[in-house]
Amino acid sequence: MSAADELLDIVDENDRVIGQSPRGEAYARGLRHRCVFIQARDGEGRLFVHRRTATKLVFPSLYDMFVGGVVGAGESYDDAALREAEEELGVSGLPRPEPLFTFLYDDDAGRSWWSSVYQVRCDLPVSPQAEEVAWYAFLPEEEVDRRLSDWEWVPDGLAAYRRLKEYRRATA
Repeated sequence: MSAADELLDIVDENDRVIGQSPRGEAYARGLRHRCVFIQARDGEGRLFVHRRTATKLVFPSLYDMFVGGVVGAGESYDDAALREAEEELGVSGLPRPEPLFTFLYDDDAGRSWWSSVYQVRCDLPVSPQAEEVAWYAFLPEEEVDRRLSDWEWVPDGLAAYRRLKEYRRATA
């Protein structure tokens, strides 16, 4: 099955399931669905950062400071977070990511999804999927912050990153 054929739950403005649709159709029609964003840190506290491949359906070739993706039809956010983190990092046996908060991403241009943000520590050697990740590194957060204006980032990940920084300031 191709990524475009993956079945997603379509949700309303309150994150209630109102139907299902293949991913490609959901993207083409701007149907609201669910996504997970997982901030992965190594044992030294550095953030996993990567550049998406040119073949990605959404935001090809852009940088991201999260691993993650869509929540499949009938799948929980928590299960999707673990599945996506292990898939994108190329690991098995990752601890269950810790849920932090959820927000509605909407770019006012037809892209809208409920977004659940997580964090996880990854002490395992990573081997990201070549079809998903073109480049990667674990970078100190200060370097990621310096690169925010230099690299072209996925807009939903950038929105999640800014909200995560606010969340951490508010809960510190």
